[in-house]
Amino acid sequence: MSLEKIDAAVAAGDLLEASATNLKSYLSSSTSMLDGSSVSELVESGEWGELNDRFFKHVSFGTSGLRGRTIGRLVTKAEQGATTGTPPEFPCVGTNAMNYTALSRATQGLVKYLKQWAQENGVTERPKVVFAHDTRHYSRPFAEFCAQIVADLGCDAFLFDSYRPTPELSFAIRHLNAHAGVMHTASHNPPHDNGYKVYWNEGDPIISEIASGIIAGIDTITGTDFQKTSDPGTVTILDSAIDEAYLTRLEDLLLQPELLEKAKGLKLVFTAIHGTGSVHGPTVLERLGFDYLTVPEQDVPDGNFPTVKSPNPENAEALQMALDLAEKEGADIVMGTDPDCDRLGVAVRDGAGKMTLLSGNQIGSLMAWYRTKVFFEKGIINDANKDRSVIVKTFVTTPLQEVIADAYGVPTVETLTGFKYIGGKQGKYERSLPDDIRAKYRSMTTTEQREAHLQDGKFFIFGGEESYGYLGADFIRDKDGNGAVVMFAELAAYAASRDITLVDLMDEVYREYGFFHELTKNVQFDGAAGAEEMKKLVASFQQNPPTEVDGSKVTQVRDFSTGTLKDSEGDLIPAENMLIYDLEDGRTFAVRPSGTEPKMKFYFFGNRRPAKGTQFTDDQLASAKAEVSKSFESLGAWIDADREKRLS
Repeated sequence: MSLEKIDAAVAAGDLLEASATNLKSYLSSSTSMLDGSSVSELVESGEWGELNDRFFKHVSFGTSGLRGRTIGRLVTKAEQGATTGTPPEFPCVGTNAMNYTALSRATQGLVKYLKQWAQENGVTERPKVVFAHDTRHYSRPFAEFCAQIVADLGCDAFLFDSYRPTPELSFAIRHLNAHAGVMHTASHNPPHDNGYKVYWNEGDPIISEIASGIIAGIDTITGTDFQKTSDPGTVTILDSAIDEAYLTRLEDLLLQPELLEKAKGLKLVFTAIHGTGSVHGPTVLERLGFDYLTVPEQDVPDGNFPTVKSPNPENAEALQMALDLAEKEGADIVMGTDPDCDRLGVAVRDGAGKMTLLSGNQIGSLMAWYRTKVFFEKGIINDANKDRSVIVKTFVTTPLQEVIADAYGVPTVETLTGFKYIGGKQGKYERSLPDDIRAKYRSMTTTEQREAHLQDGKFFIFGGEESYGYLGADFIRDKDGNGAVVMFAELAAYAASRDITLVDLMDEVYREYGFFHELTKNVQFDGAAGAEEMKKLVASFQQNPPTEVDGSKVTQVRDFSTGTLKDSEGDLIPAENMLIYDLEDGRTFAVRPSGTEPKMKFYFFGNRRPAKGTQFTDDQLASAKAEVSKSFESLGAWIDADREKRLS
């Protein structure tokens, strides 16, 4: 390979200087023929754009871990190896890629910080790390590789015997009293991506403080080779015993199990979209007694996700095969989970017999409303203890959930996007309990935990985010697609017990609390050039915020990048590149770069409320829906034009 060609490409502006620096450093420390052959092929063929995307930076360890491409846009002959098609035999070469080099560095950094943390926190036993993975390309060998590194470096590793949903990893960390965990997943990203999501001892995704400690450990590593300890740990394979413990706790989510008898006439279609939802989803529905079907083609675990454009249940297209089966079989409800089964998308049949997709905000609002209502009806939450209960939502989740909570006199806490922040609140509430309760907390039943919080702590009623993530209990510290199946199935049973559809139930909520509507627009920014454009756009909004939007004056700007804002409990909100603009006409929009994908997200919020002490009539609700939807059309057009102007 000619280094002169690399230098000439930099001089010509074809290759970024940072890419050239990272490329040369990578090759100088690598002993792999795969690395040298792949880079040489790309250099000799002048694929500078591909080399920029692979080397313009190191795949960054963010506040929850790593995520990036395992398959390049261009696959080299060396990477393709002995296979044909996708996936190639080997993951892609590069500093900005999810490959064994990146995983080795990350795992060494994780162990180094974990040992330091254990010492500082008085942990005398050998640190334990749980590994799980989804059905994506390379997920199993990645998990096995990292588990062995952990053992070689003197910790005990626990590895599931096959693919499992992300929420079960969170559960397993708590169930096994482990100190950390890693999930190999890229959630609903495209098939070419994979990830390394880190969890800590309470079962929640790591926060910035822990991430910084791991990054500091990674920064001390100069290569991929390491000295194995003279006292290695073990790798233990986890089997169905953990599954059964997890499934048993899921049943605790039911608040009125007697209603399930009312749902005997309902038929459901469930799809795992080639992911881990197939492990427990059908079992959950069977235990609940539902008549259900699955989509056979999508039961098959396949990291190519061949039957969909994107394995994301937020998108209607991802549920199309399930919807087609529902029409053929006359099913009432469609449920679909993403590849790592932490999200749930839903479609329901309305009164006219049409299948209607519900948004993540609608699903979460129905769950929050139902669970709060039932807890009050049963007297579990009452006027004497309601201040010790809480609903937690993200800032970009519908305000309807806060309006519902306010009506019951229940506090609401808003967090940044990401269940690590919701899980962090759960951890705070657990730590607020008396020492004797905390000592036995994980072995307590769901009822005992709830009673303890309502007496001395803060009872977590429900947590959710607009991107189809929901949580209704405290034995897990991350969003849970399986738990969402249980909670939504009970909602369906409740609606059936009243002989109404779930669309009717949603309208009942709207008539009482007001119509709330939200929309998210995603703008893709791929590769090195896209990353620079996204930085430019964020900086533009921060330095030059609009004063008027779509003909309405901006009345308030909330800039979360300052790190000075506090939530309703007085806790400091970590700095994040998110801005929220409130408009004089009642609309709101938010801007934030995605933390997991190369895209900018724009969130629109609008509502119409009935007069105090009244409810909307059917005509008033229809009018409110039309008004808010129309206002979003003009807001979306304004945002598009403003974005292009800022990037020009």
